[in-house]
Amino acid sequence: MTASSSPSLADLLHAAVTAVGGTERPGQVTMAESVAEAVDGNSHLLVQAGTGTGKSLGYLVPALAHGERVVVATATLALQRQLVERDLPRTVDALQPLLRRRPQFAMLKGRSNYLCLHRLHEGVPQDEEEGLFDPFEAAAPSSKLGKDLLRLRDWSDETETGDRDDLTPGVSDRAWSQVSVTSRECLGASKCAYGAECFAEAARERAKLADVVVTNHALLAIDAIEGAPVLPSHEVLIVDEAHELVSRVTGVATGELTPGQVNRAVRRAAKLVDEKAADALQTASESFERLMELALPGRLEELPDDLEYALMALRDAARTVISSIGNTRDKSAQDEDAVRKQALASVESIHAVAERIVEGSEYDVVWYERHDRFGASLRVAPLSVSGLLREKLFSERSVVLTSATLKLGGDFNGVGASLGLAPEGTGGADSPEWKGLDVGSPFDYPKQGILYVARHLSQPGREGSRTDMLDELAELVEAAGGRTLGLFSSMRAAQAAAEALRGRLDVPILLQGEETLGELIRNFAADPRTCLFGTLSLWQGVDVPGPSCQLVVMDRVPFPRPDDPLMSARQKAVEEAGGNGFMAVAATHAALLMAQGAGRLVRASGDRGVVAVLDPRLATARYGGFLRSSLPDFWYTTDRNQVRRSLAAIDGAAKAEGR
Repeated sequence: MTASSSPSLADLLHAAVTAVGGTERPGQVTMAESVAEAVDGNSHLLVQAGTGTGKSLGYLVPALAHGERVVVATATLALQRQLVERDLPRTVDALQPLLRRRPQFAMLKGRSNYLCLHRLHEGVPQDEEEGLFDPFEAAAPSSKLGKDLLRLRDWSDETETGDRDDLTPGVSDRAWSQVSVTSRECLGASKCAYGAECFAEAARERAKLADVVVTNHALLAIDAIEGAPVLPSHEVLIVDEAHELVSRVTGVATGELTPGQVNRAVRRAAKLVDEKAADALQTASESFERLMELALPGRLEELPDDLEYALMALRDAARTVISSIGNTRDKSAQDEDAVRKQALASVESIHAVAERIVEGSEYDVVWYERHDRFGASLRVAPLSVSGLLREKLFSERSVVLTSATLKLGGDFNGVGASLGLAPEGTGGADSPEWKGLDVGSPFDYPKQGILYVARHLSQPGREGSRTDMLDELAELVEAAGGRTLGLFSSMRAAQAAAEALRGRLDVPILLQGEETLGELIRNFAADPRTCLFGTLSLWQGVDVPGPSCQLVVMDRVPFPRPDDPLMSARQKAVEEAGGNGFMAVAATHAALLMAQGAGRLVRASGDRGVVAVLDPRLATARYGGFLRSSLPDFWYTTDRNQVRRSLAAIDGAAKAEGR
């Protein structure tokens, strides 16, 4: 190769795939070419790449070849790890001789993911207890919290990153909160005694020097929403697991007020302001707490007068405290700056949420939520994040969004609309142009899997037991010889099914929540006879190829709950604009979850099995076709005897191979 000629994308991809021990797939090549075209042409691409395509190399190789800085944002920790620990190091090694440069990469997360040395050494500015360890824990660190804190202290001497996710086994949220700060609580590197050795600052510095920065959707959202840039400037943004982006951005843009949080702010601020300001905040806090005791869950389309007065009082008292915290000095406080900063952060967040709710934007949804353990909370979230995404994400850079599930009901327009994009091919002056591409999957779905819909069952109602569904589930699990991943629409349904089947079948049934997710998945994969039951949150993280997972069961179509305030408000807004709210919101939500759930079955080219949906509406309802066309192209049947025979045959074949 001459010095001037640059290597072809095909050569680069071949080198990278060989380095990670994979095989090139036609879909991966198509994807890499389209990503290169989008990045070089500064345009936008939505690409659906099924399981087994090798999509991370499909975007990393063209992005590294392009030579500009790239940010890759993912939703799950597992994928971040895979990129930083496996895919990127090997790809960079493989491409270096061809590119004649060595691209650098780094991981960047939000500040609270990193150990704060200031907190660790100076202690937390406590509300009640003083210092990090109370004397009992220091003398006999036998409590769980005491043990966790001692372990964190030891770990701080050996960790190079200070990244919570590098600590194994992990510690409780409570322990971590004692040694970490939010960006609002941070003193800032220049004012902090530990600024020079700060883990979060070091991660930022590494990111500034890197060609590829791996981050998460939440940090991407903070970067877009809060206006203070957290990520280094970049020419290319790649969003992997892009089906999750809207809900992660919504999460970041959601504000919450709880009596506990307001009380903490009052306690933190009381010592730092004059009595009058402290009393006003205390009084406002008490009247807010009284209202919250009576709060009934549900959306507040109009703010009740008493709540509006309480929030105004809270907002005004918080504003007074914020302006006077800066003027007082507290001689008794050790490490006064940290105490002040923490108090300020808590009061500012209350001020911001109270003001937002009182102002009552037509683009916000406000509701009460009740939680068995934590009591009531008042929440506010944007009706839609599509305008925000269109304006903040697509205007400055080339964006590639990829996932195994972006095409719902046969096209990309549903997902496109949620991201603020006009239908494909119709972009105008204020709406970015984009292209959708489905590179397929290397798997032969009609031969490898069956989609079975239990058409004969009764429709699931709101409440009440589904005895016919449990009978059907037991028969299917028995025919499959275990090997079942049960995905349920609620934790209550998963628990009821696990209890019922543990009494009836002679196979081990693991239940989400009884152990850590990682532990459950390992145990499920290790023994083919074992079943694992859980909820929607389990659907994303399970990657179990082979005979341990040959039956995936969904108990019902996972529509949002009718009393979900945000979803029902979004549905209503679509209807008021003349659209079909049910299809745009509820059916799209269900299609995405079902596609993710069904995607758990076939993870490798040798996998065989059945996805069973125990909800007749998938076969009988008008929207059934839309949902089915969002699933992999399995062989479809409603014949229960046929499915039992198929499951028994798959089980027999696996046993014959001794698995």
